[in-house]
Amino acid sequence: MDIATPVSKVITELKSLLGDRLATSNSVREHHSHDTSRLAPHLPDAVAFPRTEEEVAAIVSACAAHGVPVVPFGAGSSMEGHTIPIRGGITLDTREMNRIVEIRPEDLLAVVQPGVTRKQLNVELRETGLMFSVDPGADASIGGMASTRGSGTTSVRYGTMRENVLALRVVTPDGTAIQTGSRARKSSTGYDLTHLFVGSEGTLGVITELTVRLHPIPEAVSVAFCPFPTVAQAVEAVIACVQYGIPVARVEFLDEVAIASVNNYSKLDMPVAPTLLFEFHGTSAWVEEQAKLAEDICTAHDAISYRWTADTDERNKLWQARHDLFWATKAIIPGYDLYTGDICVPISRLAESITAARADIDASSLKGQIIGHVGDGNFHTAYLIDPNNPVHLKEAEEMADRLVERALKVGGTASGEHGIGMAKLKFMRKEHGKAVDVMEKIKAALDPKGIMNPGKMGSEWSA
Repeated sequence: MDIATPVSKVITELKSLLGDRLATSNSVREHHSHDTSRLAPHLPDAVAFPRTEEEVAAIVSACAAHGVPVVPFGAGSSMEGHTIPIRGGITLDTREMNRIVEIRPEDLLAVVQPGVTRKQLNVELRETGLMFSVDPGADASIGGMASTRGSGTTSVRYGTMRENVLALRVVTPDGTAIQTGSRARKSSTGYDLTHLFVGSEGTLGVITELTVRLHPIPEAVSVAFCPFPTVAQAVEAVIACVQYGIPVARVEFLDEVAIASVNNYSKLDMPVAPTLLFEFHGTSAWVEEQAKLAEDICTAHDAISYRWTADTDERNKLWQARHDLFWATKAIIPGYDLYTGDICVPISRLAESITAARADIDASSLKGQIIGHVGDGNFHTAYLIDPNNPVHLKEAEEMADRLVERALKVGGTASGEHGIGMAKLKFMRKEHGKAVDVMEKIKAALDPKGIMNPGKMGSEWSA
């Protein structure tokens, strides 16, 4: 006689609740076994597709009763292994929780379910004259962006998810639904639970609803691109722009390898040199003034050229090329994977950090590039590796580790926006010291059975 296992009991319970929205087929499980990282996949035992908070609570309650892991899943675009169900269990996919609950233009906010994507929300917002500002590049789910404390190209002006989430509804690990925060722009009541869950990467609960800030769509937008003779000159120009107080909406850095791949993939003809891409928001007169101020600063730092335009088609083409950079880089050597790094440093240490990272790549046997949202000190490395070559993997890992070690030495962080997942766990004690013990206590208090995204933050820190 077969003895039912805890996970089989949960699957039986959830099948009666969800019907066909509980999937156990190999194809669905495989899709949820990985993210965009280089980390090894692992199959969940089943994938649940809830539509309501009540269904989420029922799923989590069933898993809690039997000690079965629950792994929240958004669009699957995370980059550090956040959603890989390394202990099996139930993956909880929020894609069917994709309703925009309310838009309140007069309060500059929207209430959305976690499966709503940033592009979906912005399409709905067009007629209001408002926008959701956080732009990580991928069409990520807003729930996933909150879980990883996502940011992106516009964070230098409008902030990250930390600044743009006002309130949450969350199902905690015992199946209880709670409200955190409010629609008010500020509060001084109680612990800031909203921002405890923002960035918790699914280890403390499942986000079921978000109240997010909106921003007016600017009257005018201009862009500029500016190549430099050296990496150091480009980055020093960024630092000068920030210190001068120019309120740039975006300022992206692409080294010469990145520019060459963009030119090839997106059919552009930018000079192959370390380059800054700027975007300015405001009135027509103000974006022109910002562009000219930035031009003066870039010229003073020996820019090769400086070109700015307010043409919408040119602007869209430029930023689409930037967002396609992941695929453009992979196209350099077909069949190779990207091993990525992601750190953030104080703006005063940015030039030396990028220069050291570029020197590291040049001294290696691998081809790689550096890009970044450099206005807030955040940049990424990407090393092209043969995924079946252990020498490539070892060399890339060593470079990525050195990148983080240098960042921590100058007061920076192991991740500016990709998060911790599994790949960055080994740096948590080096960055946070005894504060990690507090994080572990929070995890144990909220999730004593350890069912929420186990093996990730709060449960298995590296010493």
